[in-house]
Amino acid sequence: MKKNLFLGLAAIAVGLCMTSCNSKTDATSEEGLTLSGLNPADFQSDSTALYVLSNEEGMEVCFTNFGGRIVSIMVPDKDGNMTDVCLGHDNIADYEKYGAEGCNFGALIGRYGNRIAKGQFTLDGESYQLPINNGPNSLHGGGPIAFHNRIWEANQIDDQNIEFTTTSADGEDGYPGNIEVKVTYTLLKEYCLQITYQATTDKATVLNLTNHCYFNLSGDPSKDCLDEVLWLDADKFTAVDADVAVTGEVLDVEGTPFDFRNPTAIGDRIDDESNQQIKNGHGYDHNWILNNKGDLSKSFAYLYDPNTGILMNMYTDQPGVQFYAGNFLDGSFVGKKGVKYPRRSAFCFETQHYPDSPNHPEWPSTVLRPGEEYKTTTIYRFGIQ
Repeated sequence: MKKNLFLGLAAIAVGLCMTSCNSKTDATSEEGLTLSGLNPADFQSDSTALYVLSNEEGMEVCFTNFGGRIVSIMVPDKDGNMTDVCLGHDNIADYEKYGAEGCNFGALIGRYGNRIAKGQFTLDGESYQLPINNGPNSLHGGGPIAFHNRIWEANQIDDQNIEFTTTSADGEDGYPGNIEVKVTYTLLKEYCLQITYQATTDKATVLNLTNHCYFNLSGDPSKDCLDEVLWLDADKFTAVDADVAVTGEVLDVEGTPFDFRNPTAIGDRIDDESNQQIKNGHGYDHNWILNNKGDLSKSFAYLYDPNTGILMNMYTDQPGVQFYAGNFLDGSFVGKKGVKYPRRSAFCFETQHYPDSPNHPEWPSTVLRPGEEYKTTTIYRFGIQ
């Protein structure tokens, strides 16, 4: 692919749209459906519902309090057609069904995003054992009541802001400390979705919160989107073993399939198994160490679809991002409009501290202590190239 097709894309990654839109818009059509075609009645139960944010620009994002999940994101393509750019289900029954099978579409992840090797860590001289749910490791909190499988308390503040809150008791899923968590989703101007994570604890613990939205900017999740172009500002990434747990080794991206410092189609090198890390991760399922050094004003990556023209810039104050290329999607999950999601039909960008950091004291710490506030922000900004 010719690099000059994408010259100038980086110039779009400027500015941060930090003022929320105050105008209110009608979130549903005359038929009672959302702009993305969802029926709120299909999400209604004794404990769950569908929530809709929208703004005067026409952007719409839908959520459910089951897992605090993003259900749909509607943004315009190059022809002005509103396009759903995230994978998910169109009813609460499917979320509950597939959630029990480990599906994390759009979900809030905790207490610890990504893998902790062998589900073990030591904190202040005390050893902790977490549930094992991914080979020999603990993944995304590990237990059956991890954050993606619980009912969050929802508080929709207005058309542009919604809060999801939950508590997690000392010892729950093996983690220490009673914690209180609040996640706020906000629609900002210029087609921005901001996610702010906050938490406190009464006992020293480890915490690494993220969101597991699967993005597909093509608007057609019935096929792979490997022609989507990624720019990722990272010189290094953390190596993984055959079980996709980090080894502690930090590798340079230079001369490898992990170098996205120049815009590159994701499919160009994803199956290059001459690289052991590609082989270990079954493609891309790795943590990149970001060059922006926690500066929320600097885009750390963008994703671009050459067919729809949709561009997604990403910002975070976290030190890393897990780029997962949907390697384990296999058509078994039936999504919105009855579509079966095939392999690599969407990509995840999970902003985070590094996987297994509690076992690697040389890396940025994920320890949260009483009297401290955990707070981090990620922004996804959509536009047109």
